[in-house]
Amino acid sequence: MIENVQELKEAYPLMKEMEAGKEVIWMNPGLSDLKTAMEGVTLSMDDIDDAENRWARFAPFIRKMFPETEAAGGLIESPLRRIDRMKDCLNRKWGAGLEGSLMLKMDSNLAVAGSVKARGGIYEILKHSEDLALEHGMITVDDDYEKFALPQFREFFGKHSIHVGSTGNLGLSIGIISAALGYDVTVHMSMDAKQWKKDLLRQKGVRVMEYASDYSEAVKNGRKLAEEDPMSYFVDDENSVNLFLGYSVAAKRLKVQLADAGVAVDEEHPLFVHIPCGVGGAPGGVAFGLKQVFGDSVYCFFQEPVQAPCMLLGVMTGLHNDICVQDIGLSGLTAADGLAVGRPSKFVGKTVARMLAGEFTIEDDNLYRFMGDLMDEEGIFIEPSSCASFAGPARLCSSPEGRAFLEHFDLDRNMGNATHIAWATGGNLVPEEVRRQYYGKSRELGLENAAKSC
Repeated sequence: MIENVQELKEAYPLMKEMEAGKEVIWMNPGLSDLKTAMEGVTLSMDDIDDAENRWARFAPFIRKMFPETEAAGGLIESPLRRIDRMKDCLNRKWGAGLEGSLMLKMDSNLAVAGSVKARGGIYEILKHSEDLALEHGMITVDDDYEKFALPQFREFFGKHSIHVGSTGNLGLSIGIISAALGYDVTVHMSMDAKQWKKDLLRQKGVRVMEYASDYSEAVKNGRKLAEEDPMSYFVDDENSVNLFLGYSVAAKRLKVQLADAGVAVDEEHPLFVHIPCGVGGAPGGVAFGLKQVFGDSVYCFFQEPVQAPCMLLGVMTGLHNDICVQDIGLSGLTAADGLAVGRPSKFVGKTVARMLAGEFTIEDDNLYRFMGDLMDEEGIFIEPSSCASFAGPARLCSSPEGRAFLEHFDLDRNMGNATHIAWATGGNLVPEEVRRQYYGKSRELGLENAAKSC
């Protein structure tokens, strides 16, 4: 528990609004040019290239084990889609004043695990498996990695166990890929995790341990059990470099997709990327990769629930994981299960502290409203937590804080040429009945909002 909360509130007045559960906008005064932002950061583009090469080596195995990746040659990648009608909706219903183009990066449709966690979670297990196989002389890096699907590999990995703490989607990705390789895998899930995600994991042969507490408790127990077993491996969502690098490869893939779509990214054509944030691994890794690829022409914003803005709290104060949302009286509870995190990653916060453009927080009801709007306008379903990504596009150009930011960086003159990307982090695996429930709630809230405005 932070002892000097009152002093922090005086130093950072925005905390008072956060404490009240209000939606806030924070523009990072520490945002720097890439060269300055990279000072003291040990990772580089070479690390992203290494991760990309590892993904390529495992493509034959992924294609073999997951037939849905056959057409992509074992590549796990998502579409990038223009959503012009959703842009018009944001301008019409939300007063966004959005210029340029709005696109959806559909990690909600990633093969195998149906969320952005397929990038980091699957990559980390593949990296660990490669390390074990190399260490025991079972492969060389020049081999055809389809060998990982052979019975002797499954038997070998069956002697090892995997543990991970999760509120949902990371657990799905770790569980699915670990089970496919033959590991004894346990996912430790907090009370925020949706029942259908627990059910799906159990169907895949994954052991699920449930906790009547938050994400931190699930992580603590997962780590403890892993440490007690020398044949066990713990996926540390809060501090994992491998997770981080798995996510970062998305930036190189996005560069190709933007080029194929004829979208320029440079000083005259700025790129704004909006990513939902929980503990920070996925948005941090993606943002780090984007900055390496696009430099100072990309502006990355995180979006968090009003009751769980842990990364905002950590980066804004510079306290990182030494402060949690409960320290300022917030519950950490939210319908956005993947974002229900009270304490941020210190590793991620320190790495991206000078690369992050800012943060937007969002009320749960607005998650559902955006979800309904996207369904109505574009016929696209993404889960409520993914819809946090629309908080930025809805408010960047229409808020005093956003306009001041654009003017400060001399961006206002080029907004007609800008590209905005909302990063859809999950949704493809949500059962149809649950989708209907979500949509029903979104429309109820939409009617309620319309009544209030009359």
